[in-house]
Amino acid sequence: MKALSRIILTALIAATAAGCKAVNTLTDSKKASQGKPYELIVVCPQQEWTGEVGDTLRAVLTAPVPYLNQTEPLFDVLRVQERGFTGLVADHRNILKIRIDPSLPEVTTGVEYDVTARPQIVLTTAGPDDRSLVEYISKNRENLVHALEQAERDRAVEANSKFYNTGIDAAVRKTFGVGIKVPKGYVLAKQEDDFLWARYEYPAASQGFFICSYPYEGPESLAPEALLAARNKYAARIPGPSDGSWMTTSEVIPPAYRMFRLEGRLWCELRGFWDVKNDFMGGPFVSYTTVDTATNRVFTLDCYVYSPKLHKRNFVRGVEHLLYTVTFPETEK
Repeated sequence: MKALSRIILTALIAATAAGCKAVNTLTDSKKASQGKPYELIVVCPQQEWTGEVGDTLRAVLTAPVPYLNQTEPLFDVLRVQERGFTGLVADHRNILKIRIDPSLPEVTTGVEYDVTARPQIVLTTAGPDDRSLVEYISKNRENLVHALEQAERDRAVEANSKFYNTGIDAAVRKTFGVGIKVPKGYVLAKQEDDFLWARYEYPAASQGFFICSYPYEGPESLAPEALLAARNKYAARIPGPSDGSWMTTSEVIPPAYRMFRLEGRLWCELRGFWDVKNDFMGGPFVSYTTVDTATNRVFTLDCYVYSPKLHKRNFVRGVEHLLYTVTFPETEK
């Protein structure tokens, strides 16, 4: 995948979906890529970076992540000029190059994988002048962000698939007939006939999720108000830090609702904030719900983060990735 293909950005999604190997093995000859998750190197000339091109790039790449308690950018952007793009910088995991070439008839974006290190994605956006670049980046902002986010997600999902908690996977299969690749470090906190709760405790933060299942009663089961009521019902099984306290959904900012398809399956998403009833805790959550047609039951994966002192973006991204490791029996054949 070293050859740089001159493709428009709308085709990038298919390219990233094909993916490259995201986890080093003993036979890999390339060195490990540098940088932290959701950190991005932008290689851009000084004139463009201090002008409208740079303003547009910053507006797209550092836009705030929705539904976090504090303002955090989509990516931590580190900008260098071409002469500084050497050594460890060139081995970064996420790279976006901006080029001005008056001989080009239009703006194009190419994608390369694992150029000098692994895992690595290198996007090169080239155009004849600043104005065309600004228009292109503005028009294709969602595709650009999606390509970079998907590269990060694919790395996490592949790592989860290779090094996962087999005990939690077995418990989920036994209770719900569904597989899930949860990173090692999570512990099973509660398991009931229609409910399972697991969590990963850090010194100053916590990631967790619960899975619940209940009878599907028609399209109304997937309506926002029905999903919210079900969430509060099952979240109440997660105890708070003090006696008589439990998790619930914050009423200050209503959750956002959307429907989307993932590998042909319809999912409903709730994204918002959780609170603890009768105590003072809270944070962001994202909930994914679908219908298991084999059992005619609603299946929900609800993920939450608690991080009062640390940034939350990467913790939230980590629990979001769990959805992409869920497998139903029909997809495992």
